[in-house]
Amino acid sequence: MRFAVVGAGAVGGVFGARLAAAGHEVHFLARGRTLEVLRTDGLQLESVHGDLHLCPVHATDDPATIGPVDVVLVGVKATQVAAVAPSLAPLLAAHTAVIPLQNGVEASVHLAAALGPGHVLEGVCRVIAEQAAPGRIRHMAVVPLLEFGFRSGHPPHQAVAAQIPAIAACLNAAGLQALLPANMAVALWEKFLFIEPIGVVGAATGESFGTVRTVPATRALIDHALDEVIAVGRAVGVEWPERAKDVVWQRYDGLPPDERTSMARDLLARRPTEFEAQTGAVVRLGAQYGVETPVHAVLWAVLMPRVVLAD
Repeated sequence: MRFAVVGAGAVGGVFGARLAAAGHEVHFLARGRTLEVLRTDGLQLESVHGDLHLCPVHATDDPATIGPVDVVLVGVKATQVAAVAPSLAPLLAAHTAVIPLQNGVEASVHLAAALGPGHVLEGVCRVIAEQAAPGRIRHMAVVPLLEFGFRSGHPPHQAVAAQIPAIAACLNAAGLQALLPANMAVALWEKFLFIEPIGVVGAATGESFGTVRTVPATRALIDHALDEVIAVGRAVGVEWPERAKDVVWQRYDGLPPDERTSMARDLLARRPTEFEAQTGAVVRLGAQYGVETPVHAVLWAVLMPRVVLAD
């Protein structure tokens, strides 16, 4: 299949590299120093599942030079989606599926507003990776997983829907993992419930998974943050599974003790982050739906100076 990967950072780099290594035609949309490195040195993936060095790779900053593709994987940060979405129109054919890979619950809304709801699927990815340097990705843990399917209340064009099984097959054959949940709204919020509470507490403390889940005070803080996300999701209309929080805690307790979420790593390094699309979204949606979020409100205020300085 023909893929366009928008953003060659941690997530886009992992998925794009594996798809390219499996023989698919993958075009990376990048800019600045990352684009220069991709064009000259290719893409390097240092991975727990085996390293890759792809050279040459297809890389450009102009979607029009790529033309229509089968699948667009949008891997830029969630706070960049709304700005980049209109520029992706040259990638679309009647059958093109657009799948967001962001952490957060609003990316597909921005994409659909710019590109039309008939092209946009809901997407949720899971991987622990970082951009070690332009064109060099470090994949530390977790089999890269992409859950995708219909947006709640917004079925795609028939030609787009017909592609879904083939896209899943491509991902699975490339050493990635594809899942097609029956309810993407639940899948989206379950990922959000997993990534955001421990991420924001880890960023506020500057500590890793192992520390924040072990110290009683920060473990309790994470637990309260989980309750707030569950309450906001319920107000939005999410029908949570009965043991949603218990499942998240089981996963937290199994995470690599020395690692952090991407949001925490970016905030600590004072790089541009998805903070406003994650913690900011909890505060915004809580206010919109009348749900109190005191833990998130305080952590949002504490961390905002880092976000402002990074911008």
